[in-house]
Amino acid sequence: MNSRRNSPAQTGFSAILTLPFGGLGVHADSCCIRELVFLPPETPARPPENPLAERAATQLLAWLDDPDRPFDLPLAERGTAFQRRVWSAIAAIPRGAHRAYGEIAAEIGSAARAVGQACGANPFPIIVPCHRVMAAGGGIGGFANSTGGYLLDTKRWLLRFEACR
Repeated sequence: MNSRRNSPAQTGFSAILTLPFGGLGVHADSCCIRELVFLPPETPARPPENPLAERAATQLLAWLDDPDRPFDLPLAERGTAFQRRVWSAIAAIPRGAHRAYGEIAAEIGSAARAVGQACGANPFPIIVPCHRVMAAGGGIGGFANSTGGYLLDTKRWLLRFEACR
């Protein structure tokens, strides 16, 4: 499990949103969104501390009303060239649709496990909807480098939410 993504004691968030599935930490500076981090449901909210964190919070909350609403946030350059290829393929999955790790791997000439690892390293969940990537045969697979607990509950919530909209 990737403790960087799961630690409720994590500090340095520019904002923490309380969303229906749990907390969502926003790391933002004056120029870009550095990372979004799923946090446990009991994580207390923290108001945005800078204009970009406020903009991110506004767009993420608006997404709850309209999950087809596009985001227009400046995202930090993150990840390897391979990870960015995977994230680009994930970003192309429409709401309500799902793709298997193996399908994405075949599309970009890689292996399903490597795609899963890139999904787990996604620094911009929801914006880059890695929850739409499933295991072979339609199983839910993992989420944010976890195979259980609140992170998998979050993936289930996101999938149900998008299917109902």
